Amino acid sequence: MQKLTRFLVWSLVVVAAVVGALRATAIRWWQVPPTDTELGASIAPTLRAGDWVLSWRLTKPGLGSLVQCPEPDDASAIVIGRIVAREGQTVSLLGPDLRVDGKAYPIEYNCTEKKLTVISPDTLKPVELACDMEDIAGRLHMRAHGVPETTPRPFQAMVPSGEVFLASDNRVHPFDSRHFGTLPEKGCRESVFFRLVSRDGFFDVEHRLDYIR
Repeated sequence: MQKLTRFLVWSLVVVAAVVGALRATAIRWWQVPPTDTELGASIAPTLRAGDWVLSWRLTKPGLGSLVQCPEPDDASAIVIGRIVAREGQTVSLLGPDLRVDGKAYPIEYNCTEKKLTVISPDTLKPVELACDMEDIAGRLHMRAHGVPETTPRPFQAMVPSGEVFLASDNRVHPFDSRHFGTLPEKGCRESVFFRLVSRDGFFDVEHRLDYIR
C-alpha cells in the first residue's frame, strides 16, 4: 500500500511539473472576459465571452491565426482578433467585405449552423446573423455577417513596419484594428487554438473540447 501511495504521489508531482513547464513556456489557459459585451460580440461565432480557452506561445502566429494581444489603451485588458495582414499590406474593409492588397479572401458557404444569435453591444438586444467560412492562408474559419445596425463606412489602411492588422470574425459588430489601430506583431504572440469548455460549463457538449481554427 505504501508503494502504491508513493507511486501516486510522485506521479502527481511529475504531472504538475510538466503542466507547470508547459504553462510557463508554451500553453496558457484563460477565460475570455465574461462581462465584455463588445469583445464578446466581436469574436462570434468562433468564441463567446466566458469561454475557457488554450493559447499557444512557442511559435509565431501565422496569417489567419486568431490571436490574443494586449489592448493598446489599457494594459490590463486584451483584444482578440484574426491576423489578416502584415507590414506593407493594404487592408480595405466595408461591412463584411475584407480585401488585402485589393484581393478578397475566398468564402465558402458551409457553416454547420447557418444562423447565429449574438447580443449587440450597442443595443444589448439579440441580433440574428448569418455564418459562412472564410479562408485566410489555408485557415478556414467561421465568419458572421449580416445587415449592420448602422451604415458602415469604407476603411482603408496600410500596415506599418513590424505590425499586424487584426479583423474580427463578427463583421457586423467588430472590435478590431479599425478601432484600436494596428498592433506590434511581437505583442501578439498567443494563438488561441482550443476551447476547453464554454461559458455554459462542461455539459454544453457542442461548445467544449473544440479545436479553434
